[in-house]
Amino acid sequence: MADPDTTANADIDSDAVTDPDSETDPDTDERRAALERRLEALIRENRFTIAVVFPVVGAVTLVASAEGLLPGPLAYNPLLILFGTLVMRSPLVVGLLPQVDRRALVYLGLVTAYTYAIELVGVRTGWPYGTFEYGIQLGPMLLGEIPLALPLFFLPLVLNAFLLTLLVLDGWSARPLVRIPTAIAAVVAVDLVLDPAAVAIGFWAYIPPGGYYGVPASNYVGWLLSGTVAVLLVDRAFDRAALLERVRTCEFVLDDLVSFVVLWGAINVLYGNWLAAAVAGLFCLGLFRTERYDRELLLTALPASIGTDRDS
Repeated sequence: MADPDTTANADIDSDAVTDPDSETDPDTDERRAALERRLEALIRENRFTIAVVFPVVGAVTLVASAEGLLPGPLAYNPLLILFGTLVMRSPLVVGLLPQVDRRALVYLGLVTAYTYAIELVGVRTGWPYGTFEYGIQLGPMLLGEIPLALPLFFLPLVLNAFLLTLLVLDGWSARPLVRIPTAIAAVVAVDLVLDPAAVAIGFWAYIPPGGYYGVPASNYVGWLLSGTVAVLLVDRAFDRAALLERVRTCEFVLDDLVSFVVLWGAINVLYGNWLAAAVAGLFCLGLFRTERYDRELLLTALPASIGTDRDS
């Protein structure tokens, strides 16, 4: 989509912040660049495993846990959940790593602090999401009430929604009044997929259950609030022009969103949450809209043992 207003490029410049203390030792920069290249090569070599195999295995094991088909040590095993989540998040982390500077760390740190604070308020008071309780332990619990790894679950969802928004809007993303509301809507749409599936497999439950596959409308009011705060902070975390260029050129940066759609979309299908599954389908359309998940790219992402036969 063409940029409707080339003068909007001024907004790009206004996003940039000059940090007088940003100079670093050249040797440090070179070591960081070398590490980033090695990590990128590792992701590229294992894209299919990370973006498809891991979420498929995750969906099977989580549903098997919910249905009592796994032995106790494996059912809802928090270490396996955290490990699988970390692996699926790796393309996003590695893809954004070159854009992470002091400014980004400060704003992402603020999002992290907000994530803990609003979740703790939610667990203790029922505001703003509605009264809910965790059905399982998603790893170590902070203060015995909320998962310590909560930012690992929440922040990447916001980043995925934000990056997809930048790519789909293209030139329109230069306009804050278009970019910000669209990204917020995408974050809320993420939870339209996530929460029904999470309730279905017993991650958490609302009291009383709501009308949207057990999820109350208040939860989405809460996500609108949280999504707004998170998107505004993420929007300030990066130089948007540099971020957009990175997202355009890094073919795997949205693979975490692919994993999300596969994992939670599959669970929604298995439990008959058809509206939630349809929203997951809309994310599929958004990913196709980026023109990076066509047949040829899928084939190049397959493991070598499969990819060697792709032309046969």
